[in-house]
Amino acid sequence: MQNKFIINVCLTGTIPTKKMNPYVPVTPEEIAQDVKECLELGASIFHIHARDVDHNPEWRQEVYENITTAIRKVSKEAIICVTTTGRRVADFEKRTDCLNAIPKPDMASLSLGSFNFRNEVSLNSPQTIEAINHAMQKKNIKPEIEIFDVGMARIAASMIADGTLQAPYYANIILGNAGTASADPLDIAAILQHLPKEVIWCAGGIGTTQLKANVIGMLYGNGVRVGLEDNLYLDNNKTPVTNSFLVERIVKIGELFDKSPYTIKETRKLLRLE
Repeated sequence: MQNKFIINVCLTGTIPTKKMNPYVPVTPEEIAQDVKECLELGASIFHIHARDVDHNPEWRQEVYENITTAIRKVSKEAIICVTTTGRRVADFEKRTDCLNAIPKPDMASLSLGSFNFRNEVSLNSPQTIEAINHAMQKKNIKPEIEIFDVGMARIAASMIADGTLQAPYYANIILGNAGTASADPLDIAAILQHLPKEVIWCAGGIGTTQLKANVIGMLYGNGVRVGLEDNLYLDNNKTPVTNSFLVERIVKIGELFDKSPYTIKETRKLLRLE
């Protein structure tokens, strides 16, 4: 369906705070409410980060269960994707505890390499990547592959070739980070040169590059990753926006190109999610 595109919403992230933007959802109820609003606009996948009672990043199963339970109260079909990020937690057991949440997530993030953010590092050794992917397979949770640079695209190709990753393959290409690929045609082309053609990919952008990356993903890929995790503001004046505003904006831009979002049912069929 060339006139369709996936909307994957990264709602909260690790870094954003309410001081930065009062609309960042941090409690299970706030996250579920944003899911409800974005669903109504056409989003189908929701990339989830958990916070503790003090709004600090959290990894524990029970905290993720509070979120997945709240989401399932507003939608039985929304595609829930939890994070296994190594940005703040390196220990394998902690990073994968979210996979044990009930209701069970449909997907979980899988970064295919270590890389630098502006002020932090995300550590992902080959052994950790393999172990996290194996933990997902045992629970029938689909990897949401995260690709920040050419090397990660090459790793994806290798894992597909040797059967480590199982079809259908879904990836977010994330652009505009200071330490990895920019939202530049040459960087994007380099990544796509090494990414197997059968990979279903969406594009997201950090900060002001989000809109540019989203349009690229919508026009040339299979969809977008959009949301406050990656971009807190409307403009360079740091005008706060909501997740629903960012989703609505990309939907309206899609209409200009005669494109509309995949429904949840269509996205589930495309990714073969039960």
